[in-house]
Amino acid sequence: MIDHPASPGLWTLAWRRLRGDRVAMLSLAVVALFLALLVLSACGLVANDWEDEVAVSYAPPSFIGAPASGAPSTVAARADSANPFDPLADDIRAIQAQLDRNAPVDMYGVEDPLAADLKALGASSAVAALAKRETLPFGADKWGHDVIKKTIKGGQTSIVVGLVAALLAVTLGTLFGAVAGYFGGVVDDLFNWFYSIFTSIPSILMILTVAAVLQQKGVMTIVLILGLTGWTGPFRLIRAEYMKHKAREYVMAADAIGASHWRKMFSHIFPNVSHVALVQVSILVVGFIKAEVILSFLGFGVPVGVVSWGSMLNEAQNELILGKWWQLTAAALAMAVLVTAFSLLTDALRDALDPKLK
Repeated sequence: MIDHPASPGLWTLAWRRLRGDRVAMLSLAVVALFLALLVLSACGLVANDWEDEVAVSYAPPSFIGAPASGAPSTVAARADSANPFDPLADDIRAIQAQLDRNAPVDMYGVEDPLAADLKALGASSAVAALAKRETLPFGADKWGHDVIKKTIKGGQTSIVVGLVAALLAVTLGTLFGAVAGYFGGVVDDLFNWFYSIFTSIPSILMILTVAAVLQQKGVMTIVLILGLTGWTGPFRLIRAEYMKHKAREYVMAADAIGASHWRKMFSHIFPNVSHVALVQVSILVVGFIKAEVILSFLGFGVPVGVVSWGSMLNEAQNELILGKWWQLTAAALAMAVLVTAFSLLTDALRDALDPKLK
């Protein structure tokens, strides 16, 4: 008796086709790089010190060079002696002169007991100011934060929001679609009515409505907003697949041996339509990353103290007026590279998992 080798399954064939696509493999490498940065950032190994003020305000990228600094270094220099409307100019110069010669400051005949502390504090502030860098490889923001570290940390927030919200949306869409497509009848009509209500409202308006209702800002709130409004696409596709597969022979055979509805839905049918859910996850991740950017840009996104690509773009709109373009460029470029790679990978994955191409 001749033993014939087992035929490869759907996932094996899909991986073979995916490996033969150079664009898909390059896109997979880019996505894997971003995910690796996400993990390293979450573990505190990369960009953990992004909030450190390591540079002067709006330090430009290194290839531009540091601007000419003509700022006065002492309090006395900042007092404009030529300005007759400055009533404190003489007093400021007198105090600075006394500090320079280590003499106690005389405030209208009374010696200031805090003079020594003020001088020490001023000296430490001057040392800290001198320690800040004039340029950084990718520039700094208003507070002197390194833009490249801020971009990596912001990517952690945006990608986590996109991934978790996509998983939530696909889980809801798959569950609703499986129930509606398998049972049909009144159950299907009820879910279709619910689906029609959601799809009749523009998606961005629905997102803003849910955001206004929830009020509380935070990463989990954004995940709920996007997940609860993004299930309609997976629902429509999974429902159609279940309606098609419930009449197949293997489902009838499972019914003949007494399998329960739950077992037929998720043990027999779902493995044959799981590639549709996987493709929907990859598609929604791209859309939800862009949606998080829009929400943060409009002020419905991450709270103060949490950085994301959307919050960086929100800050950058004011910086552009001052000619500071590097934070906008860093956030937009990172998002464009990830979204493009994810989109190309999604297209390749859809083609690889298409059963018609086996």
